[in-house]
Amino acid sequence: MSMTLSRVNSSAATLTKNRTEGSVVPASGMCVTCVDGCIGMCEIGKSAFRGHEVIYPQPFGVITTAAEKTYPVDYSHFNIMGTAVGAHGIEADSDKAIFPAVNLEVKFGHENGIKFRLPWIIPGIGSTNIAKNNWEGLAIGSALAGTGLTIGENVVGMDPQSTFKNGRVVDTVDLKRRVQLYTSHMRDGYGAIIVQANVEDGRLGVQEYAIEKLGAQVVELKWGQGAKDIGGEVKINDLKKAQMLYERGYIVLPNPTDPNVIKAFERNAFKEFERHSRVGMVTEESFAKRVEELRKAGAQYVFLKTGAYRPADLARAIAFASKYKIDLLTVDGAGGGTGMSPWRMMNEWGVPPVELHSLLYSYAKKLADKGKYLPALAVAGGFTFEDQIFKGLALGAPFVKLVGMARGPIAAAMVGKTIGRTIDENQVPVYIERFGNTKNEIFVTAAELRHTLGDEAFEKLPTGAIGLYTYYERLAQGLRQLMAGSRKFALSHIAREDLAALTHEAEKISGIRYIMDVDSKEVENILNF
Repeated sequence: MSMTLSRVNSSAATLTKNRTEGSVVPASGMCVTCVDGCIGMCEIGKSAFRGHEVIYPQPFGVITTAAEKTYPVDYSHFNIMGTAVGAHGIEADSDKAIFPAVNLEVKFGHENGIKFRLPWIIPGIGSTNIAKNNWEGLAIGSALAGTGLTIGENVVGMDPQSTFKNGRVVDTVDLKRRVQLYTSHMRDGYGAIIVQANVEDGRLGVQEYAIEKLGAQVVELKWGQGAKDIGGEVKINDLKKAQMLYERGYIVLPNPTDPNVIKAFERNAFKEFERHSRVGMVTEESFAKRVEELRKAGAQYVFLKTGAYRPADLARAIAFASKYKIDLLTVDGAGGGTGMSPWRMMNEWGVPPVELHSLLYSYAKKLADKGKYLPALAVAGGFTFEDQIFKGLALGAPFVKLVGMARGPIAAAMVGKTIGRTIDENQVPVYIERFGNTKNEIFVTAAELRHTLGDEAFEKLPTGAIGLYTYYERLAQGLRQLMAGSRKFALSHIAREDLAALTHEAEKISGIRYIMDVDSKEVENILNF
């Protein structure tokens, strides 16, 4: 078995490949025979003529990306334990303890004031085109499902129609649309739309504006994410927009106001500007001050999102969240991504999910054992299906209440949107046409949604929203089945004992018992008859 964990020098993410794909040097990723005369299909070769552009996944704006590095331990190194005995959270009766009876609702925040129908959240999709172009589906689908959706960083700053007074935002188009698409489709008070902020957002007064003008109840401070350890970045192919962002205080490379740069852009020497956000400077004093400011501004709930930073930073995150009574702390493991993170950084930076989430559990337990306040916790980093959701909740039980996902929901919304377009154009692909040619026939949740919402409201639903809702419906049913198999009929009953580690390395990192040692004491008692 090869111990190479990283794929180097060629990837679909950077639109590069090796000439000798079957014969590659493991450490460098170079072709074993690098030939004079090759046009440069690999990442080194492409960097020889496109330079810094090759740092980022491509093509920008129509893709989501996540690391392809193989970590030594991941969530597949754990299995879910089922049992044939009893039931938790329901009467141990075969007619009552059926999987549709599993309750997936979760309440959290002070006084359990936030309620979700399903235990997951989209933890921050910001100013990238992939987010903006799929927001209808993401917002409406999330609201109908009763789960959380976070509006990520830089949305106001990137909006050409935002207006400012004395450096503070006073009106927007994009942020207003994003909030209203969600809130107008909420049902029975389930779910939450969260407005996140980075350094630039803070300077522009984005969260105060969202609270005062848009009625936002939940805001989130952002320290980082699992995809990168720098601020958010996007590509801009319009000179005027690049200049506008430069004037609003963003770092824009190269300088779009430099006459020589303008000339080079106009003669197609390069085709894209890069817009970068600044990195935050975390101090306890500034954190405490900002939390107080947001609460005074009218925020009902304050969240914190942090990334795959070193263990001391994770300790700071949970300590500050405890001291200042944060309502939700989201911890995002390395390798994730939705937008335009540097490709090598995404693969080679940060603490991977299992290790990070295991540290999070140990730190949370340390505080809980001391009687300290603990916020609800959410874990993120590559989750896509119900088995992984169960494992994330179980690994961090009883402190982890939610799992964060972004790429999976975006994929579902994009596919739903694309199917809608093929229906409108009467060009439904054969692969899908076997289910039908209309929304009613293709989407398995259509009848339920039509019945619940009524004909008129259903007809107005964008197919991206139906796609996301239907993906969530599948996850919910799958999770109920897994929980019923473990005889756990409510989320509060999920425990670390519901998992077993398949390797000793996974056991050592997580503290989850090795599969051969599970139930060892109980086994002795059973056999000692």
